[in-house]
Amino acid sequence: MASLKTVLIFTKINIKRFFRDRLAIFFAVLFPLIFLIVLGFMVNNNSNISFKIAVINQSSSSISRQFIANLESNKIFKVNQSIKSLNNAKQSMIYNKIDATIVLNKNFGQIKNNIPTGQVKILYTENSTIAAQTINSLINSTIVKDLNNHLVKSFKPFTVLSQKLNQNSLTIFDYTFAGILGFSIIGVGIFSQIEIFPELKKQGILRRLHTTPIKVWQYFLATMLSQALIGVMAIVVQFIAAILLFNLQINGNLLEILIFTIFSVFMILGIGLAIGGWAKNARQAAPLANIIVFPMLFLSGTFFPQFEMPLWLQKISSFLPLTPVINGLRLLITAGKNFTQIGPEIGLIALWFIIIYAIAFRVFSWE
Repeated sequence: MASLKTVLIFTKINIKRFFRDRLAIFFAVLFPLIFLIVLGFMVNNNSNISFKIAVINQSSSSISRQFIANLESNKIFKVNQSIKSLNNAKQSMIYNKIDATIVLNKNFGQIKNNIPTGQVKILYTENSTIAAQTINSLINSTIVKDLNNHLVKSFKPFTVLSQKLNQNSLTIFDYTFAGILGFSIIGVGIFSQIEIFPELKKQGILRRLHTTPIKVWQYFLATMLSQALIGVMAIVVQFIAAILLFNLQINGNLLEILIFTIFSVFMILGIGLAIGGWAKNARQAAPLANIIVFPMLFLSGTFFPQFEMPLWLQKISSFLPLTPVINGLRLLITAGKNFTQIGPEIGLIALWFIIIYAIAFRVFSWE
């Protein structure tokens, strides 16, 4: 009972120290929140694909006017109304103000054999080749196709059928959100500790604690409890922002998400305790932390989907400590899974928990 009382006392001390440190509050709560908001708006803007184009109409036919009206009503194409001449359009493409220029020559819509005819010319620069190819395909499959079908009825021996599944797919933000939470857990679990421990050693506070009856496991447990509380607070703020600003859909059980988050913070925190407990100063802690953290951030699905990596790299990255954290959060929050369905992720986190804390206890030094 006395041992647990000691743990609670140091937990309270750690929490008070956190709330007195404005820089710690910024990096644990505000910085991940800012990162979430910025990345969220970037992801949402990229998900609404559109192409900026100019239209130079050299024809006076009604068909050309109908063609332009169809372009302007299509949300994929953003027609720049201020560009009236071909020279201005070319300059705008050179300075990347528009992706391509649509030119309708003076013969566009001319009647031949009682049927209007014409050719749409797409001008583009070397740097916008891919965009131009996409624009070409879209215009052929939408605008031109509609005009052709309206003017000439043709028999279609082959057809395409689209069928909607009775399921919702993830938005880009829904998929990215779990990675942002993983980034936040890294900040709370690792970066906060590599700042605190060397400073406590430098001030001689840990050396003085070593002269008291407190044990390493008690100090670790107090740190785990305080950081779990801070981590949950930071993540709750991110959830609120994601729901209000980006309409995040939470399909899983909130209690299971909370428990999994705390368990994940405990595991990742062990890395911070090991690095901070071993390092004598910040110059030793920071490089080692970067060597460990950056591969996890880039290979664990934090910013880039794992399925886009080479197969051999996917196999390696699947065993990194952060990978089951992000995958588990993604499955719980967006896919609506429960604990019984994410057994491999929980098992891998538990395995890393044992390995990491065995190392942390081994390398920890009070001085």
